[in-house]
Amino acid sequence: MTIKIGNAPCSWGIEFPSDPAYPTWQSVLDQCAGAGYKGIELGPIGYMPEDPMVLAPALAERDLEIIGGVVFRAFHDPAMWDDVMDASVRTCKALAAHGAQHLVLIDSISPRRAPTAGRAYEAEQMDKAEWNAFRDRIATIAKMGSEEYGLTVGIHAHAAGFMDFEPELDRLLNEVDESTLKICFDTGHHSYAGFDPVAFMDRYIDRISYMHFKDIDPVVKADVVAKRTDFYKACGQGIFCNLGQGDVDFPAVRQRLLDAGFEGWCTVEQDCDPAMPGTPLEDARANRDYLQSIGF
Repeated sequence: MTIKIGNAPCSWGIEFPSDPAYPTWQSVLDQCAGAGYKGIELGPIGYMPEDPMVLAPALAERDLEIIGGVVFRAFHDPAMWDDVMDASVRTCKALAAHGAQHLVLIDSISPRRAPTAGRAYEAEQMDKAEWNAFRDRIATIAKMGSEEYGLTVGIHAHAAGFMDFEPELDRLLNEVDESTLKICFDTGHHSYAGFDPVAFMDRYIDRISYMHFKDIDPVVKADVVAKRTDFYKACGQGIFCNLGQGDVDFPAVRQRLLDAGFEGWCTVEQDCDPAMPGTPLEDARANRDYLQSIGF
């Protein structure tokens, strides 16, 4: 069995295509490689060069490859469909150009859901018509990615969106064919939502095509859930701690992957505020060292 460990630009605080506070994409590649990783995600489309003639040599110089890319857009909002489609097509083209495998679909943060992150019992639910349209938008992009670009497409639950809690993830997986849509499983977001990541893996391991390794500080989680703290502010408060320091049982996660014969990439994601103490490079190294210490 071969499991490869990568990282992602969100571990350097990159959440959007551009921001004056962000490090350069070249710096992120340098630090990712310097911390011992062999693969990296694209990050939000537009952050790294979309021209493969520019990006491919930079990757090769650092012995890195593109693992996949995320479409983090408002699938819940029909008025944003053109934006969803634009980001999806651009991401698919970029992934195909680099021979990458994984297209990850995430419903972005909704003001209707933000106050109830971590509070499944309070969260607003879509009515049947709204849900069906939401599901169909996800399925349309999944079908495009898999059939037109040959990508493995995974749904990714995320705090404060409409694909956050386990029951809605179950519902989507039951209604969209597995051949079109698999799971990019994020251990940290599952914990943030109030559910057990390892128990979910026990139920869905055969449908998990890609992993995001994220850990959650339980003290910060309890505080931000109680106070209904905004997701990005929660990141700034350090809700996503270094791997092995939070409430995710990574040795058990590893065992589930081993037992299933999982092969491929697992990507470290430690969403952060670049202004926080410490540096993303230090965290990236610490996370790689921790994963090596438990057998990855």
